[in-house]
Amino acid sequence: MTRSQEFTQGARDMLPMLLGAIPFGIIFGSLAGSAGLSTWQALGMSLLVFAGSAQFIALSLLGAGAGLTVLLLTTLVVNLRHALYSASLQPFVRHLPKRWRVPLAFWLTDEAYAVVVHRYADSDPLADASPNKHWYFLGAALAMYLNWQLCTLVGVLFGQSVPNLEAWGLDFAMLATFIGIVVPMLRNRPQVAAALVASAVALACHALPYKLGLMAAAFSGIVVGVLLERRNERLIEEHS
Repeated sequence: MTRSQEFTQGARDMLPMLLGAIPFGIIFGSLAGSAGLSTWQALGMSLLVFAGSAQFIALSLLGAGAGLTVLLLTTLVVNLRHALYSASLQPFVRHLPKRWRVPLAFWLTDEAYAVVVHRYADSDPLADASPNKHWYFLGAALAMYLNWQLCTLVGVLFGQSVPNLEAWGLDFAMLATFIGIVVPMLRNRPQVAAALVASAVALACHALPYKLGLMAAAFSGIVVGVLLERRNERLIEEHS
């Protein structure tokens, strides 16, 4: 596929994620206005931080009067999961020059990862041969970035007119979208087991502060998946 085709396809495949992120972004914009941030401050946070969970936590910490050090350390912990995303995608983008890797790293979000990793995992020989997959990455990431800025603006401008918007549960749309994308990618027993273990740990550790339950779930899933993959490899070697 050509660069423009990859770019367009990436943006198109991101559409379900965009729909799921719309209420999430509008709620952030609404809460930012309630927290006393100006329109430009709220937009600046979305432009420069571009991390939904970190932005929501930053708002709560600012409202509680937390210092800059606490705010930075907390958002760092919350976003540690991106190190796992980066490690997963590194084999596919390490050949790119820095002018590509730096912006793609900044635009890497949960949603972009879910879509892009599916593209890189495509077993279609024609897809494997495409040298322009980073344009797919760019199209998907930019679509979410622009969508997030627009939703923040809508939330800041109009969110105050809808009382208690954050209590409506609209952010569940994002969870449903993720489930719909991840489940079809579970193609063998180690992957299914890793997903089930990660889900169980996430529920058990939900009450942990600073989203540490998310990291515990991620590492638990990784350990289970790796152990089962190695077990399968040993069994295959023994039978061969």
